[in-house]
Amino acid sequence: MRSAAGLRLTALAAASLALGAGAPLQADSGAPGGCTGPESPHWVNVAVEGLRNSNGVVTLTLYPDDPARFLKPRGSLYVTKVNARAGLAHACIHVPAPGAYGLALYHDENANGKIDRNGLGIPKEGFGFSNNPRIFLSAPGFAKVRFIAPSGGSSTRIKMKYP
Repeated sequence: MRSAAGLRLTALAAASLALGAGAPLQADSGAPGGCTGPESPHWVNVAVEGLRNSNGVVTLTLYPDDPARFLKPRGSLYVTKVNARAGLAHACIHVPAPGAYGLALYHDENANGKIDRNGLGIPKEGFGFSNNPRIFLSAPGFAKVRFIAPSGGSSTRIKMKYP
């Protein structure tokens, strides 16, 4: 009989393998340690790739399945931050229930609590979105970042883009 710690370790090992293969992860043993947000049995483990340095934090914003709320002030369900780590950082966020969501990230290199922009409004810090949509002159629409969180847990990779 396996202990709870052994089951959690097995789930984390499976998550690492799934992330390495780029495949979604299903896990029944509960969320990995360090998940943030209002606790629920459903979560998304996020691997943030391509961080150019370890300065500041990575801010992750979870949006509901409502295009009118995407990237709008007070439109998110939850915002969390993790320490930046050059190359690859990890975050885990609880989702309220299985269903559709969107994620937007930015690398707040100077930890000032906002994404810095140039005079034209173009981000000066790194950013990324669920599904890694192609970015051309503006942020993607919600349809491009929308993903389905299944019952239990799943994993995804988001690649940071820098100007």
